Amino acid sequence: MTSPGENLRINGDRLWESLMDMAKIGPGIAGGNNRQTLTDSDKQGRELFARWCDEAGLTMGVDQMGTMFMTRPGTDPDALPVYVGSHLDTQPTGGKYDGVLGVLSGLEVIRTLNDLGIRTKHPIVVTNWTNEEGARFAPAMLASGVFAGVHTLDYAYERKDPEGLSFGDELKRIGWVGDEVVGARKMHAYFEYHIEQGPILEAEDKQIGVVTHGQGLWWLEFTLTGKEAHTGSTPMNMRVNAGLAMARIFEMVQDVAMAAQPGAVGGVGQVKFSPNSRNVLPGTIVFTVDIRSPDQAKLDGMRSQIEEKAQAICAGLGVGYAMEAVGHFDPVTFDPTLVSRVRAAAERLGYSHMNLISGAGHDACWTNRIAPSTMIMCPCVDGLSHNEAEDISKEWATAGADVLFHAVVETAEVVE
Repeated sequence: MTSPGENLRINGDRLWESLMDMAKIGPGIAGGNNRQTLTDSDKQGRELFARWCDEAGLTMGVDQMGTMFMTRPGTDPDALPVYVGSHLDTQPTGGKYDGVLGVLSGLEVIRTLNDLGIRTKHPIVVTNWTNEEGARFAPAMLASGVFAGVHTLDYAYERKDPEGLSFGDELKRIGWVGDEVVGARKMHAYFEYHIEQGPILEAEDKQIGVVTHGQGLWWLEFTLTGKEAHTGSTPMNMRVNAGLAMARIFEMVQDVAMAAQPGAVGGVGQVKFSPNSRNVLPGTIVFTVDIRSPDQAKLDGMRSQIEEKAQAICAGLGVGYAMEAVGHFDPVTFDPTLVSRVRAAAERLGYSHMNLISGAGHDACWTNRIAPSTMIMCPCVDGLSHNEAEDISKEWATAGADVLFHAVVETAEVVE
């Protein structure tokens, strides 16, 4: 298999300019982005990406989940495509790089191939997966999950946002319902380039994260039912205090995660109080516990402990209890051949690198079920992500995109 010469690099200035141009769409309030999935801003971001791909000579396909597939043909009509991608949607207070870096670096791979006049045996497809974040419509990685057969199309279409709007209706509203059957495409391989979303690469002074595994995850949504009552005039011993039960569960989740060290995390990022009044004890509290580990037994053990202890806490306080698992994937082991190819590319290019386990979920976690997949990561400042202050350097972005270029092109096989 022919590798591109080590002197071949992507255009870092052009990649950075594309990142900054995309960041103008759906600006946040503090320097980042709010381009949540299936909003008008998402539509505008898709339109800009589609225009850039058209200018690069790519042919667009869109499936019934709205996922965008931008194809550069190969010389062998029977060769399966090499896919490279991530997502353009963001958190409500997201940064300019999470997901977007992977999509636009995929486009930069194509632009560089065009500049150099390089042809590949396999087609290369740059992909923008719909609703990776799961911020507006849970669960995360929804479109890639349908693609991999984890979820049904009907399940995805029925997901609702906090305002009660359905995924299917909103996809139709912004005009991005495609005609391709989801999952009908076959992949030769899948690559995803992403910011680390953690502090390890920066702390170790490494330019490239060679991602070997991904943590498994459970999102457990708890609904606690108390009794709404005046906070000032209700005696302490007569309260049905859902807020107290919630607080004890939060502390318990921390204890369970700490007891499972090393290689486990747990916490709560979303809470909804009702009626959410300062002098009324809550009648209903809904919150989501997020637990993760690369160890399957540890992950499932944490879930079992949390459920058992949460139920006992609520029973002891007379608080109503319900739990629903609203997101899950098992720990992931990425394809060893592709992982080795990424590592070899970093070495060939002279970039410092280290193995990483991804702490976050990514579309590659689902594609890994149906095709050889792997990930590349670059550092981010202070490990900060899902925050408008998320930051990377142009040099970091360029290094990872160089490695992506070499790994993708080697896999797609250069035609001499």
